Order: sequence, then C-alpha cells, then structure tokens
Amino acid sequence: MEQFKGQPRLPKFILPKRYRINLKPNLNSCKFTGSVSVDLTVLSETRFIVLNAANLSVKTASVSYISKDLVLLFRYSLQSRGNLMWSLLYAGKIIWSFAKAIMNLIIWLLRGRSEESGSSGVFKPTKVEIFEEDEILVLEFPQTLPIGDGILDIEFEGVLNDKMKGFYRSTYKHNGEKKNMAVTQFEPADARQCFPCWDEPACKATFKITLDVPSDLVALSNMPIIEENVKGQIKTLSYQESPIMSTYLVAFVIGLLDYVEDHTSDGVKVRVYCQVGKTNQGKFALHVAVKTLELFKEYFGRPYPLPKLDMVAIPDFAIGAMENYGLVTYRETALLYDDQHSAAAKKQRVATVVAHELAHQWFGNLVTMEWWTHLWLNEGFATWVSYVANDSLFPEWNVWTQFLNESIEGLRLDGLEESHPIEVEVPHVSQIQEIFDAISYNKGASVIQMLQRYIGAECFQRSLALYIKRHAFSNAKTEDLWAAIEEESGEPVNMLMSSWTKQTGYPVISIKVKDQKLEIQQSRFLYVGSHGVGKWIVPITLCCGSYDNRINFLLESNSGALDMNEFGLAEAATAEGKGSSSLGWIKLNVNQTGFFRVKYDEDLAERLRYAIENKYLTATDRFGILDDAFALCMASQQSLSSLLTLMSSYSDEFDYTVLSNLITVSYKVERIVASAIPELLDAIKQFFINLFRIAAETLGGWQPKDGESHLDAMLRGEILTALAVFGHEQTLTEAIRRFNEYLIDRNTPLLPPDLRMAAYVAVMQRTSAKNRWGYDSLLKIYRESDLSQEKTRVLSSLTSSPDPIIVFEALDFSLTSEVRSLVLILNVSKEGRETAWKWLKDNWEHISNTWGSSPLITRFINAIVSPFSSIEDAEEIEDFFANRTKPSMARTLKQSIERVRINANWVQSIQNDDQLVKTLNILTYYH
Repeated sequence: MEQFKGQPRLPKFILPKRYRINLKPNLNSCKFTGSVSVDLTVLSETRFIVLNAANLSVKTASVSYISKDLVLLFRYSLQSRGNLMWSLLYAGKIIWSFAKAIMNLIIWLLRGRSEESGSSGVFKPTKVEIFEEDEILVLEFPQTLPIGDGILDIEFEGVLNDKMKGFYRSTYKHNGEKKNMAVTQFEPADARQCFPCWDEPACKATFKITLDVPSDLVALSNMPIIEENVKGQIKTLSYQESPIMSTYLVAFVIGLLDYVEDHTSDGVKVRVYCQVGKTNQGKFALHVAVKTLELFKEYFGRPYPLPKLDMVAIPDFAIGAMENYGLVTYRETALLYDDQHSAAAKKQRVATVVAHELAHQWFGNLVTMEWWTHLWLNEGFATWVSYVANDSLFPEWNVWTQFLNESIEGLRLDGLEESHPIEVEVPHVSQIQEIFDAISYNKGASVIQMLQRYIGAECFQRSLALYIKRHAFSNAKTEDLWAAIEEESGEPVNMLMSSWTKQTGYPVISIKVKDQKLEIQQSRFLYVGSHGVGKWIVPITLCCGSYDNRINFLLESNSGALDMNEFGLAEAATAEGKGSSSLGWIKLNVNQTGFFRVKYDEDLAERLRYAIENKYLTATDRFGILDDAFALCMASQQSLSSLLTLMSSYSDEFDYTVLSNLITVSYKVERIVASAIPELLDAIKQFFINLFRIAAETLGGWQPKDGESHLDAMLRGEILTALAVFGHEQTLTEAIRRFNEYLIDRNTPLLPPDLRMAAYVAVMQRTSAKNRWGYDSLLKIYRESDLSQEKTRVLSSLTSSPDPIIVFEALDFSLTSEVRSLVLILNVSKEGRETAWKWLKDNWEHISNTWGSSPLITRFINAIVSPFSSIEDAEEIEDFFANRTKPSMARTLKQSIERVRINANWVQSIQNDDQLVKTLNILTYYH
C-alpha cells in the first residue's frame, strides 16, 4: 500500500463510469451515513483499488468488488450483431454467464458474504486503509482483479462539518429558531469528504443520487426528482441519473427553502431557492438566469444540456458561488437583490456572478479541464463570457469599460515575482485552492479578450462553438482550444498564445521618439523595480493624434522601431504645432485590449496629459494611462511627483470606471505617503479632496437625481466614501446627519442603499474608544437587519475607524458566532494596521484551525500583511510564519511578503523624490 502514498494523482489502472450514491444526513446530530456503488473498469491487472476519501469512516465489512465480465461480453455481442452466427454464439455465452453469475451471487449473499474472496466473481479486500494525509482510500485484495467491468460497493459515515467545504452544515433562522441546512462545496477536491470517489476532473462518470431526508425539508440535487416515497418523518428521494460529469460538480442542498420559478423559451425550468420569506429578492437573479441561458444557447451553438437549473442562496458560503451542474450555489449576497435595500453595485454584482456561473455550464461542466493546470479554461472563460452576457442584457452599464477592472487585478498579481503562469503545475491537491486567483480568473479573461480582439469577434465565436462541439461531455487541455481557434482563424494561435499562458508575468512596453523613429522595447514588468526575464509575442495597437491614425502589428522580438514617416505618424504627431505640448499624442495599447503595461518617455507622457485634459482619449485609454503610471510609480520606475501631476489631469473626469480607479489609486498613495513622509499626509488628503469634490458636486452631492443612470448611482457612493476617508468636513457632517435620520427611520429617503456605505465609513471616521456611538449604532443595525447586503456593508466599515482600540474590537467581533461565513472585508484603517497584525498573531491558532484549508485563510493573510511597508516588517512576518505555513497558503504568504518589500522600496523612492513637496504645493494651489 505504501507505493500509493505521496502521489500527486490517482493511478490510472481503474476508471469509474457510474456512481449510485445513497446518503442519509441527520441535521440534528450533524452526521451522515451513506453507501456508494461504483460501476468501474479495471484496465490492467492489479490487486489494488485506489480512490479518494477524506474525513470518512469506511465500514470495512461492507467493502466488496464484484467482477462483471459478462457486461463487456454483452456489449461486444451487440457491436457484432451484423454477423448472425457470431451473435448467436455470443448470445449463448451471455445466457450461460448471466445464469452462473446470478446463482453465484445468490449463494454468496445466503452465506453472508463469507465465501473466499474471488470465487463467483466476488472479491473482498484483505486490507482497507485511508491515508489521511494523501486523502486516499486503498483496498488491497488477496488476488489479482480480472480486467474488465465490475462494481465496487462501500458503506461509510461522515460528519456535516462547519468548514464550508465537503458536505457541511449552514445555519439559518426560521421564526426565530436556529436551524441547520446541509450543503455541498466540492470544488476543487472535496467530494471525497462526502463519499469515496475518483475525485479528479478527468474521471468523469454519471451519478444516480438517492437522499433520505426529513419529510418537511426541500432536498435538491443536480437532476430533477423522479421518485419520492414518504415514510413518517423521512422521505426517500431518487433523482434522475446525471450526464457524465466530474465529481467536483456533484451537489446536494437540504433545508427549509422557498423558490421563485420561470422557464426559458425552450422549456428549461429555472428556479431561485432561498430562505422562506426572501423569494422577492430572487426575482432579479431569476430574470438574468433565464435570459442568460437563452443567450448562451445561441452564443455557444448548443442548448443548455439539463432539464432544469436551480440556483440556491446559502447563508454560510466560503466563496461567491459554485457552478454545480444544474444546482448552482451562491453566497446570499451574490444571488439576492432587494429593490429597496440593495445598492446599484449589488445589482451588477448579482448579474455578473449569475452569468459567470451559467457560463460554466458549458465551459467547465460540459467541457471540463483535464487537470487543474488548465483551471483557467473554466474560470478565465466564464469571467470573460459573463461580460458578453451583461453587455447584451444591460448595455447601459458599459461593462466592457468596466472589464478593465478585471485586467488590472490580473496585472497587479502578475507583476509579482511570486506569481505563476496561467497554465500552472499543481503537484499536490492541497495547492489547488491557491490558483483560484487573479491569474486564473482575471489574467485568463484578459488574454482571451486580447485574442478575441486580434482574430475578430465572429471568428472567435465560431471557434468556441467548434471547441464545445468537439469536446462536449469530455475533458480538454489548453492546446485543444488553440487548435479549434487555429482551424477557424488560420492564425498561429498556439504559438501566439503560449507565451501568455505558459510563462509567468507580462511585458512593459517602453516607447520613445528618436530621429523620426518610434523605438519600442519589451521586458518583463516587476513591481520590485527590476526587469525580469521573458519575451512575449505582443499584439500592438497604436494611434497617433487621432483614432483614425491607427496601426496594428505583432512585436515578436525584444525591441523594434517604426519609421514615423513611412507610417504617416510624423505628420500626425506635428499636426497641432511644433514645439508645443499640444503636439499630437501617441497612445499604445489602444483601448487597453492588450495584457501589458506601457512606459512613455517624458515628452510623450506630457502629450498624453494634454490629451486627457482636452478629452481627446476614450475612457478606456484614460484608465490605462493612469493605471500604467501608478504601477510604474509603485515599482519606483517613475516618481510620485509625475504620478500626482498626471492625476491632476483628471480633475474634470466623470466616467465611472476611470474615477473609480482614480479613487483606488488615491487610497494607496495616501497610505504609502503616511509611511514615507507623514508630514505630507494632510496636503495629500487635501489634494485628493480637491480632485474629487468637483465630480461630487456635479453629481449633486448626497441627493440622487430622478432617473439617474446606474453608473452615476454607483459613482456617487464611491466618491462620497472617498471624501469621507480623506476627511472632507462637509461630507462627514452631512453623512452623520443622514445616518441619524436612518437610525430613526430605516426607510428614510435620506440614506438610500447606494449611499449607506459612504455614511457608515464617515461615521466610523468620527468613532473612537471615547466616542463609540457610531460603532455601537452600526452593530445595532447589523443585529437588526436580516439582509445579507446590509450586514456586509456594516462589517466592511467597522475596521475603518482611525482608533486602534475600535479596530481591535471590530476584529474580535468578526470571530464571534454572530458573523457567519466570515464575510468581513478586512478594510483596516492605516492607523489600525499594527493592531490588526497583533490580533492576527494572537488569534492565529484559532483562525488556522477553523479556516486553514479554506480560501478565507488567504484573505486574512493578504488583507492584514500586505499593507506593511518596511523590510523589518517583512522579516517579522517571515519569522512568525516560518513554522506556521501550510501548503494551502504558502503561495499567498510569499506574495504578501513580496508586497511588503515592494512597499518598502516605494517608501524609499518617495523619500528621495526632491520634487514632491514643490509639486504637491503647486497642484494643491491650482486645485
């Protein structure tokens, strides 16, 4: 048995084909019993059956394997039916084999299964052992199992855990009484915690589920119920057999639930399930789901393959949502939307998450990655296609401009030395969870966008339809997708895209004009400031002076040059007068379709600032110029003085996506200046107040306008929150006034959902240990509200107080039983940073034991560790975690410590910026 320990994958000598699973959960004792019968094929002679199991107690006496060679015989006979005599011969053999097998099975059963293992085709293992560290169950038999088909039977017991993974319990209240719900979360590799199985994505099989549950509860699985038998307080539900699928997509939900229902135009039943009394909050997601299924049917050229789709809001859920085939589970905040109490941003969040999960029904469920190395095929495509859906359903949201937020998340993570390729090796199952990150999702989606723009939308859509048709109900690798796109486009896609998926990082393209030539160089961008090793095939788009003057080409070497006269760029570049800053601008990476950064020389940067001030550039290009400059500043390749000068060019900016990123950048600049030159903090805050006040006034301040756009509604809240964070007195005063009215009347129009976060943050800015009225008031709102979005708003603001004592109290509150799923967003104020670190160390054992194998653990580490900004901080963090690191958090910890070192370099760069004080004084004066 020892030979199977420490292996990254299961051995390949057995293949499962069909599971029959029976589960009996007890929601009072939070335990379950079950049995699984697996039709499998032995591909080569072996005395072992090796499969996955974790945290299960296997009943050794129940384990048996029955050989079914006659099944293969029967299939071969049918395949040979064209030859009559051959068929008759095999028919006789089948009848004889079948009769003998039945007799042997009856004798075996009558003898209580005590017959010697192997006789009559029945095998009993001599050893049954679970290796917990490797999460495998090994069955050793006294003799070799015959090649061919057979059935493996196992009975087992388990616990409905509280870890939000595997088969677990979630809690909710009904009529004031606390109740348990049984829920599954099997991705990436936790089906093994519910039943023994071949828990790898390539081991696809069909599933026949039977559940024994309390008769007053709703019990859902991937497929519809085909039979129900009620005996007293227990009912037995049998579900239709599923299509072939991977174990991580199997799902069950058992609880007291209600639903709203609709149907697609081709008859697919769609339901949104939630707690009793919340069905109205499911109507928007239901509408999005029905429309999205119909849209994807056309887009992928293939209908949704199941007869029903259920979507369930789960109170305790570690991630946003999970795409289980036909039974998609969501955190409540990602599925439920309340017209009266949910913000516009929440409406968009629900639509995006629903579209993402339904895209998985094709990209992931119908066609599944062969191994987690190709996770991005699931997540990158689902992320990108969700924008296709939302752009079709809600064109007024300008989602393709907002898609830039996906790109920068990928760029920020991939600018670290501790990043990883899109196609990443996963040597052990414990390391899978960490690659559900901005590389697989955001970078994956961004390189798809880059490729789609390169080969064209129609060709790309045809390619996806071909890929799905070719690999439906099977598994695929990245190369399979490239092959389909190459076939449709005629482009060398595999060669082009391999540089983006197989190597870590991305390039920064440096550009300057010299002697009527545009000189271009590429090198790997790293936030540590050095140039890394790497070379990419980069699709370059370039405009000069006008979007009409545009050229496209592939940069395949580390450097290149364009003759500006040859391409007509010289004339465009001097169109507005020689020697002036109004000279024609040059913009690389037009509309930010490429996954790379651009570094301009000072002359070209000045021209772009002029173009921004005069609104010559699109919102996407204004966004890209800002974010590239911020990244270069953070990497100490450009000064903070130059970044602030560029930011001042956005004083008349009103696009939601651009302003939202400007706010994000301002928060990070304020924090780093507080560490580098604390005496400049007030001046920086005033600069940002001046920068955002114009937009706030243009929007009408706190008063929403009748019929205002979805984007303006989101923008108002973000700007007012920023003004509160930076200490704008009028904003703070008005926020507290409106908050007081809200405490009296929860339905007051003075504080609509879009503005509550701004008010809560403002209240916490004035909250301290001596004046804790705001903190206590927010806790009161939290405890009285039954709306998940409202609870999240409160939790997200509690740690923003500048008083470390309040921060510590808020963090302690996050660990109480009142906070489900640890949804708390650790938005800790800069003043509370040291407090948060001490709190993390003091509570590490509890946090690690509770969420050590959950994605929540990495959120703790990243949120609390990353804001530090000295080498001493980095060394202290390394020392603390030296003996506390687990494989599931190792990569995140390294990334977080790298961010600390990047901040330390940035601090030093700012301290050496001789122009900073002068620049800040000038900018503050003019604004």
